[in-house]
Amino acid sequence: MSHFRRTVVGMTSTTLTTIEPRVAVGRAAPAPYRAIDAFDRSIDLDPRLRELVRIRVSQLNGCAYCLDQHVGDAIAAGEGARRLATLAAWPESIFFTARERAALALTEQVTLIGEQGVTDEVWAAATEHFDDAELVQLLWAVIAINAWNRIAVATHMVPEQ
Repeated sequence: MSHFRRTVVGMTSTTLTTIEPRVAVGRAAPAPYRAIDAFDRSIDLDPRLRELVRIRVSQLNGCAYCLDQHVGDAIAAGEGARRLATLAAWPESIFFTARERAALALTEQVTLIGEQGVTDEVWAAATEHFDDAELVQLLWAVIAINAWNRIAVATHMVPEQ
């Protein structure tokens, strides 16, 4: 059982919310779980950029489980606290390169694809910084973490305490 503290605005105390996992995905359907895990592991992208992508997608999708995991992975890969702290506001942050900005813009539009698709402007910016092979690896990375987020959020996966 996992517990999360939630501060209620206007109150001086915090309430304790319990979130129970709905189903153990890997045990209930091990073959698809292994397949998505193998797919995810097959993606070849710079580890630090990949973790930024995973974190940004997880922020957009509200996936606490993946945020917990990938912030730790990013730190282990050498990512800095200031960049992680400002990732949610990357367009206004001074800490990201033009290549990372292009990747993050594409990441957001692919994650939120139903809103406007991927614009020609965002695609063109990505192609300035990534060759075709890298660009497709980036797309696969975005797709993989979106799949994990959807499983984790739908089933209430909770981080280890």
